[in-house]
Amino acid sequence: MTRVLTSTLRTLSSLIALLLIAACATSPPVPEVDFKPGYDFGAVRKIAFYNESGIVTGNHPLPISDMERDRIDSALEQALRARGFEVLDRKDAGQAQLLISWTLITNDKTDVRTYETPAMGMGYGRFGGYNRYSMYNCWGCAQTEVSVKNYTEGTFIVDMIDPKLKRSVWRGSIQSRLKGQLQNDQDKYNAAADNIFASFPPP
Repeated sequence: MTRVLTSTLRTLSSLIALLLIAACATSPPVPEVDFKPGYDFGAVRKIAFYNESGIVTGNHPLPISDMERDRIDSALEQALRARGFEVLDRKDAGQAQLLISWTLITNDKTDVRTYETPAMGMGYGRFGGYNRYSMYNCWGCAQTEVSVKNYTEGTFIVDMIDPKLKRSVWRGSIQSRLKGQLQNDQDKYNAAADNIFASFPPP
């Protein structure tokens, strides 16, 4: 029974992980972007997927199905086509000027916070009786509360790799806590891909 429960929880966790890129919130996270100065992105027209794209890693690497990978690839592809790039089939990757690769990093985290709360109880005032302003005197009797929350932090990274240089020349990443329900709507993935490519190519 325990093994079945553990397997179920892992499956649910893997579905939740997809919200990192599939969620279409009212205020989507702003991606962090870095790129190689002086690189001529204006000369790039053809892009293909890197053969090792789609790696999931971290201290809690969550399994992703082929269908989920296809949704991610499709979303990234449509975002690039909308920006005027030609996305080649993997078999034609040798003709590409840039290779796109995405990585999902999932790590278990613990958030520990301490805060003071008043301990309500009888106390004595300055002159030995009750506080003249209140029946309760809590001066110096506060107690420390500790809040511990476990969560999974996800980082979705997209790299643009120059096949001649054999190194990344552009990177966009989004980091957030993973929570919510599974989204199967391709439009959600598309909106997230448009978000991460909002500043690609660089000016």
